Order: sequence, then C-alpha cells, then structure tokens
Amino acid sequence: MAEQSIITIMHTNDLHSHFENWPKIRRYLTGQKAILGFGDNGVLTVDIGDAMDLVHPLTEATAGRANVKLLNQIGYDAVTIGNNEGLSLQHDKLQNLYNDANFPVTVANIKDLRSDDRPSWCQEVVYKVMPDGTKVAMIGMTAPFVEAYPLREWGIGEVAPILAAILPEISVQADVIILLSHLGLPEDRRLAKMFPMLDVIIGAHTHHRLERGEMVNNTLLAAAGKWGRYIGKISLTLENHKIVSKVARLVTTAELPDETGDVDEIQSLLDAGLNQLRAATVAELPSPLRQADNTFMDALFAMLTNKTGVEAAMLSTGLVLADLPAGIVTKADLLAILPHQMYVMRTLLKGKELKRLLQEIHKNAEFVSSFAMVGLGFRGKVFGDLQLRQMAIDIHKGQLTYQNQLIDDQKQYEFVSLDYYKYLPFFPTIDLVGENQIIMQKMLREDFADYLTQNFPVK
Repeated sequence: MAEQSIITIMHTNDLHSHFENWPKIRRYLTGQKAILGFGDNGVLTVDIGDAMDLVHPLTEATAGRANVKLLNQIGYDAVTIGNNEGLSLQHDKLQNLYNDANFPVTVANIKDLRSDDRPSWCQEVVYKVMPDGTKVAMIGMTAPFVEAYPLREWGIGEVAPILAAILPEISVQADVIILLSHLGLPEDRRLAKMFPMLDVIIGAHTHHRLERGEMVNNTLLAAAGKWGRYIGKISLTLENHKIVSKVARLVTTAELPDETGDVDEIQSLLDAGLNQLRAATVAELPSPLRQADNTFMDALFAMLTNKTGVEAAMLSTGLVLADLPAGIVTKADLLAILPHQMYVMRTLLKGKELKRLLQEIHKNAEFVSSFAMVGLGFRGKVFGDLQLRQMAIDIHKGQLTYQNQLIDDQKQYEFVSLDYYKYLPFFPTIDLVGENQIIMQKMLREDFADYLTQNFPVK
C-alpha cells in the first residue's frame, strides 16, 4: 500500500482590518503550523485578499502597511489581493505596500500600466515544495474591475483567458494546483467547471462561507466568510503526490480560547491609528457643520462644485455619520464621519435621460431613505435622503428642471455625485446611459479635507 501524506491548507480572507479577531487567528495559525507539519506532512497558510480596510484608523494612518506587519506574524506561504488593496490605495501606495512583507504575493491578472509589465510586488504563481516532495502551485486572481483599475494606473485582466493560457504549463510543473480566488462564489463555480485541473479553489470577495466546502466536478471549493470570524482548514490526502481525498471545514474564531492581553492588544492597534490621525490637523471650523440644519450637506456640495466646477449635484444624507463641531478638525474626525471608500464622479446625460433619472429618484426616494446599505464602498448604516442641487422635481406642476430651466430632451446636462451611485440598482440610468468620469485621485474624505483646509485654515 502506498504511503500517504497530508497537506493542510489554513486560509483566511476578507479580514477587512477586523483586528478584534487577530490575536486568536494568529495563535491558531501558528499553533497549527507547528502541530501539523510533521514527517512527510506539510502545512500551507494563505490569505485570499481584503486583509485591509481603510475604515480602521491604523490602516488609514499607515496606508495598509500595519496590516502587512500583522500578516508577517504568520509568515503566510502566499497571499493575493482584494479590491481593498487594489483600488482603495493610490498607485504608489500599493506599489510600496508589500516592501516589508515576509510572504509572496500572487496576482496573475494585474499589470502596471506605467511599465506595461507585471508589478514588481507580485508573482503570477507561487510554487511550494512540501516535505514529501509534492509540488504545489498557488495562483492568485483578484476581481477584474475593468473600469476602476486603469484609473489607478493598473491593468486588470479577465480571469478565464489567463487561466487557459497559463494552466497547461503550471500543470506540468505542479502536482497540486490551488486558485486563490478573490472573485466571488459564482465565478469560482464557473471556473471549476471550466478548468478541472484546478484541485482547490479558495474563495473570497462575496464573503460566502462554505462549512464543509463544495465539490464542483473534481474541484473543491472552500471559503471562510468575512472579518476573521472563521478560519478555513483544508486537508488533502496524497499518495505518490496525487490527491486521493479532499476535506474542507471551518473553525469558528469566537470558540477559540481568549488569552490575557488580547483586549489590550486590540485596543493598542486602535489607539496607535487614532493617535496618528489625531495628530494630522486638517482645518479649524468657525462654526459647526450639522446634519440637522443641512450645513454639513451644504459643505459637501460646495466641495463637489469646487473640485469639478459643476454646480448640479446629488448626494445622500446617510453618507454623513455625525456632526463636525466648531474648532480643530483632524483626519481622525473625517475618518469617523466619512469612512466610505468612494470617489467623486461627473456624469453627462441627455435631457430625456436626465428626466428619467429624476423620475427614478422620485420613485425610490421613500424606500432608500431607510434602506440598510452594505458594501459598494459604503461604511455607514442607511442610505438616507437623496438631496439634489440645481436639479429639481416638481411633481405638482409635472416639471423637471435643471438650474431652474425646464429640461430639454435633446440637450446635454452634467451633474456631479459619487461613483457609489453608479453601482446601486436604484438609479440604473446613471450606469446604463451616463457618460461617467470617476475621479480616483483621492477619496471622498480626502477631497473634503482639501476643501476644509482651503476654506478654513488653522489659525
């Protein structure tokens, strides 16, 4: 009978800077590596992206470098990136994010548009030879936001054609092929059907949880939810470097033992970020910006016009999470009040399409005002009331106006808002027929910081 060996794959994904789970995750991963890696057996640890999220003060203050230092505590065998690493950071910040990493990064579907080559910080595939001699290939793929990545000067490729091109060579070199997929469960299932040579697909992005994995053809799909609430554990049993069984399961982080010092460590990470952001002074307000009297929303609209020169605009009140009192404003204040990962967007519509958009706004206004929003860069609670500037709907008169003039079906009209609204299902006209220009140099709160600095400098 052939001798068997076991490869254990420990995986995390979509931590989103939820450091409250990190001490337990670290202890479990490092402990399992020590326990399971004996004899001919091997252990791999991988992360499937979105480890960082700028909603956490320490991530914001360090542009994600603090997250990399935490990942270094594990010594991952491979990681890939999610859209939070790929899109929330400016080009140079992502370029330098992994300078001090002690682990390899694999992203097979990205290139640097500045050099028209693969970025220096990542590899197409990571190979690892296990104690029994089995050669494992790990391929990272991240969700191909084809419109957004070029705005950060990255090229992003569709996954299936790239896999079709590289898998024949990889299958010759490796005994086991693992896809680190920050693509979402529907895409994982599709790829498993298309590429039976993929032994395991470890998924992320859609925050799905597969308690016992899922078999699609001969490919094992695995995923561990979000925020570090679960840790994935896959066991591959091999004979003569060939897989004979695959088992996936999840470990519930909350059920792992607490230790003295965990609470203090978690708090210290928060305090370290807050202290850095509080030291970064932005402006000095002579009077407060409030939600109740609309002064905060007025300031946001003024920022949009100041940045783009466009007076017509739309924003939702749910973006503002608290008031800004009079006095010194810091980056910590702005992160707390505008934590969203959103960007200013200009939209050009024909008059007849603008009319339809205004009708969509009127139709959905009551529903969206209390709608509990999740995702799409939104880090608040509810969508809120939609406010317009220089555009109006007078239902009683049956009039739709732009800058106090009736809208002409054939004329072109421009307004400014946020990229957030393009991806929502409530206002399809924006995405379907709008000529949209997303301005991704800075996030909403960074643009607002610039506006406050310019108009209310510190005395």
